Amino acid sequence: GVCGCCGALRPRYKRLVDNIFPEDPEDGLVKTNMEKLTFYALSAPEKLDRIGAYLSERLIRDVSRHRYGYVCIAMEALDQLLMACHCQSINLFVESFLKMVAKLLESEKPNLQILGTNSFVKFANIEEDTPSYHRSYDFFVSRFSEMCHSSHDDLDIRTKIRMSGIKGLQGVVRKTVNDELQANIWDPQHMDKIVPSLLFNLQNVEEAESRSPSPLQATEKEKESPTELAERCLRELLGRAAYGNIKNAIKPVLIHLDNHSLWEPKVFATCCFRIIMYSIQPQHSHLVIQQLLGHLDANSKSAATVRAGIVEVLSEAAVIAASGSVGPTVLEVFNTLLRQLRLSIDYALTGSYDCATGVSTKIIKEHEERMFQEAVIKTIGSFAGTLPTYQQSEVMVFIMNKVPLPSSQQSIEAGKDGENRNRLTQIMLLKSLLQVSVGFQCSNMLTALPSAFLDRLLSAALMEDPEIRLFVLEILISFIDRHGNRQKFSTITTISDISVLKLKVDKCSRQDTVFMKKHGQQLYRHIYLICKEENNVQAHYEALYSMLMLISIELANEEVVVDLIRLVLAVQEIAQINEDNLTAYNRCALFALGAAYLNLISQLITVPTFCQHIHEVIQTRQKEAPYLLPEDVFVERPRLSKSLDRLGPEVFFWQSKISEVLGGSGYNADRLSTPYIPQLTDEDRLSKRKSIGETISLQVEVESRNSPEREQVPLEEITYETLKKAIVDSVAVEEQERERRRQVVEKFQKAPFEEIAAHCGARATLLQSKLNQIFEITIRPPPSPSGTITAAYGQPQNHSIPVYEMKFPDLCVY
Repeated sequence: GVCGCCGALRPRYKRLVDNIFPEDPEDGLVKTNMEKLTFYALSAPEKLDRIGAYLSERLIRDVSRHRYGYVCIAMEALDQLLMACHCQSINLFVESFLKMVAKLLESEKPNLQILGTNSFVKFANIEEDTPSYHRSYDFFVSRFSEMCHSSHDDLDIRTKIRMSGIKGLQGVVRKTVNDELQANIWDPQHMDKIVPSLLFNLQNVEEAESRSPSPLQATEKEKESPTELAERCLRELLGRAAYGNIKNAIKPVLIHLDNHSLWEPKVFATCCFRIIMYSIQPQHSHLVIQQLLGHLDANSKSAATVRAGIVEVLSEAAVIAASGSVGPTVLEVFNTLLRQLRLSIDYALTGSYDCATGVSTKIIKEHEERMFQEAVIKTIGSFAGTLPTYQQSEVMVFIMNKVPLPSSQQSIEAGKDGENRNRLTQIMLLKSLLQVSVGFQCSNMLTALPSAFLDRLLSAALMEDPEIRLFVLEILISFIDRHGNRQKFSTITTISDISVLKLKVDKCSRQDTVFMKKHGQQLYRHIYLICKEENNVQAHYEALYSMLMLISIELANEEVVVDLIRLVLAVQEIAQINEDNLTAYNRCALFALGAAYLNLISQLITVPTFCQHIHEVIQTRQKEAPYLLPEDVFVERPRLSKSLDRLGPEVFFWQSKISEVLGGSGYNADRLSTPYIPQLTDEDRLSKRKSIGETISLQVEVESRNSPEREQVPLEEITYETLKKAIVDSVAVEEQERERRRQVVEKFQKAPFEEIAAHCGARATLLQSKLNQIFEITIRPPPSPSGTITAAYGQPQNHSIPVYEMKFPDLCVY
């Protein structure tokens, strides 16, 4: 009581604190007295905690009495003391400071909340000399997050409160993120408050526009908006995230987008993950991708629009992350995407998210599932584009092995539903493969197209479905086209000057020559068989034309050119003879295809007589049969003729004439004059046409394509009886073999040693005699240098004269 009445008897630190407050709060902090207080705190650091406690006591009293002017002065004094003092005892002072900040934040007055936040931000920027083991920021995280969601009626005040909340969260992050001894801000309990608060402020109408990798220079007004501030804070938070903290930082983003249905417009979701991918350290990119893939799996029964949004975000993230997007588990990424593709096909066919029961509470829209499937295919291409060449090759083999083919061990489902599912699966997987192959660049075709991969791909080329065949052709074209010539052959035409195409041509490499020797005949056979299909349309012929031309440019030597000319002449014969009963359009298209190819190849190999023959035939067609040229066939309304069987010989390209003119220029005339006949394999006959049930009752047919008479081998019908007989016979043979082995073992176990030795000795003697006979027959003495003829086996022989005893003529001696 005495101290309260007599100011001189009060402790010095209290007098110094009291002196900084003026009589009128509008006069502000008394600066001279503040300097004295600061000097005292620096001179006697042990008093700092008492100064803080007393200031805190005054501030709490002033807040309760609504004397907000003195509250501001007290906070200003605290800020100056914090900035000036860095001694070891500052921890106790900080506790008082944080207590006062918390008191201000608890106030309902927006100005006090903003004042407390500003003081906390200043404190957050101070680097303390000594760590604090017991300080907790839980209250501040909760309170600042609450301020970020302010719904004050006044727009300006609401904006200020939200910005203060964001700044406060930024201060908490800066204060704790790099100090392992501080509270772990990366714990889910904190991240679940911080990240959604920042996203809430990012989520705005103006956010629809895409953002750049780093914040652009903006006007002062834009810098002060909660949206810009929230983005800056989020970037800073993610930039500080270590490897083990990425998951805790990304999970709240996914939950926020789920809870607020923000995947469907996908603009905001894409914007968020663009910020995330540009902000985190590049080596952590694959962790974000894995989180998104896991979230896609978790939402596998959500609406197609939601899944499509997740997949498109994945695609954007993969492009940004580039080589770091896939991480160590390359095939797992593609396996997840292909699994989602397969599920989507099942959903579209069954109309239910639960394929087993067929009962669903949600309505599945097929067009939405198709949009999702296209998004998955695009994303597969985005991911593959970030991989090195060898991994792209592995991914393509992986996808191709997933394609269900009748000729493979892949499971083929029977029935109408099974056929639809198989067809859709084949189309979607081949689309995915095409997306990967478009960005695939490889100089060595042997490594680009391994034998097993090429076999499966070409077997798909023989499917009845025209769409599947077209995809296979496009995939092959994308592999072969390594110089970007594909678009120059997009339309089939008979141009008179090939130089206008400005083709990029390189000399055929040794690896390409080896590839064509190994796989050339296989490619030719499949091109030939595709040409015979009845349901080909213009797109198929354009793809075939592109493929023939690209092989001629990219992979051709003289031998390949000869084979391609033979192949095209054989295709002309298909249309001319018409054993397959093709339509008039198909026949005219094949004639036009051959004319366009021979026109260009004649200009490429520049043999004048060959060019002249091709030019003459094309001119004749222009006058007498324009419907055999691409300009009349490959148009919107083709001009066809029904009298294709009465064409004169002058409108055809003749093999004898071509072999004659090219043979005179150094090409292989014998090979040119031999008609091309593909060697049909079982795969060609069985892979596309027969279902599994039909294959069981197939008759074995062997046809000799090389025989001029084509003799038919008698057909052997495989029936139940023949199969039963084969099984019984094989069982009897096995029984006989088993009995013989038993007798041998029993003999060696029970017979006396002398008998076994005699038996083995007799066998050894027999073996030795046979060997002696063989040696006597095969071994001959060396030829005699003296000219003596060695006698035949069994007759006396003259021994050869040694070299040193031989007499040589003088001319032979040097």
